[in-house]
Amino acid sequence: MSSSAPRPSAVDRYLLLGATVFLALGGLLMIFSASSARDFLELGDSWVHVRNQALFLLVGTVGLAAASRFPVKLVRTLGWWVLGGSDLLLLLVFVMGVGKWGATRWIDLGFTTLQPSEFAKLGCVLVVASIMADRIDRPRPLKDDLIEGGLAVGIPFVFVMLQPDMGTAMSILLAVFIVLVLGGLPWRLIVTTVLGGLGGVAALILLAPYRAGRFLAFLNPAADPQGAGYQIIQAKLAFGSGGILGLGLGMSRQKYLYLPAAHTDFIFAIIGEELGLIGAVAVVLGFALMCYAGVRIALTAKDSYSRLLAGGLVGMIVTQALINMGSVTGLMPVTGVPLPLVSYGGSSLVFTLACIGLILAVGREAAGSAARVRPKSHETEGSARARSGERRGNGRPRLSGAGGGGSRRN
Repeated sequence: MSSSAPRPSAVDRYLLLGATVFLALGGLLMIFSASSARDFLELGDSWVHVRNQALFLLVGTVGLAAASRFPVKLVRTLGWWVLGGSDLLLLLVFVMGVGKWGATRWIDLGFTTLQPSEFAKLGCVLVVASIMADRIDRPRPLKDDLIEGGLAVGIPFVFVMLQPDMGTAMSILLAVFIVLVLGGLPWRLIVTTVLGGLGGVAALILLAPYRAGRFLAFLNPAADPQGAGYQIIQAKLAFGSGGILGLGLGMSRQKYLYLPAAHTDFIFAIIGEELGLIGAVAVVLGFALMCYAGVRIALTAKDSYSRLLAGGLVGMIVTQALINMGSVTGLMPVTGVPLPLVSYGGSSLVFTLACIGLILAVGREAAGSAARVRPKSHETEGSARARSGERRGNGRPRLSGAGGGGSRRN
């Protein structure tokens, strides 16, 4: 580690954990506020969604604690297994998947549903980070890794696009792109990748009429206020009515069946309506703090793979948050990507908490490695002082006597 790099610090891990707790508990509160009225009207129980989310939060907390103790070397070994398992689950979606809003993305487990695409993102990051770390440690031509990396990312990307779920598919590509940049991908290839990606996104939008409709609604929501532009308009009404201080916790009007997906993809709009600009900025600052702590942990990582793993995971979480907030505020087309830790959804919450646990594992190992190095230098310095202190005028060492330390006259 270079002298200019930050030293491993427990403070960074506490900041990351603090931001996680703030966003997760704040999300639990806002899920209750956004879903309670609809739950009571449709199910006769105001606590259905918040009770489920609290259970997911408990499971995710256990996952975070377990992941934070994983040896990073073991995580690297399991990368292909995680990716292969998620690919198999993505295949099962086509056989036994359940869907809503025109997309089939979940597997019904009876007591809950599972969204395999969330875990595919983790698998892609683990595998691509391993490939790029190998390239850093043992440089070789890029073409040697193109087939392996292309299969690792391409298979889950195609499966997710067929669900269809373009938002999650784009999240996979963005997460992989972040790892490639952190791994030292040449700038000419970065520019080529970005231009090719933009061209691919444009083609995917034009090939599907509903995606083209969403894009046109993003450009001009008022052109179809009861159709493709409805959700964007209702979200903007929520933000506009919230003002700076908000209408007050629980006082949203848009949640009364006006704003679809109020407790999931569009929960940020309810935050803006009830807690105002202050509440929305607090959420943004929570993710900013998470990004800051995660980047510092990545910079102090003890090896290339650990650095790419931590940087890729924190980049994936924060990028997904930016995509969601951009969609809800009308800064980009609606993607259907949830707000990490805040939106309702068991798979997303458990997956995100597990990823944060892996980032904490990187920080813990970096701190342990630094702690093992420091005592050696202190011991050497202390030994040098002791040796110099034992020397006297004639330059010969002065050794302690057996009876109490020091030479005495008889």
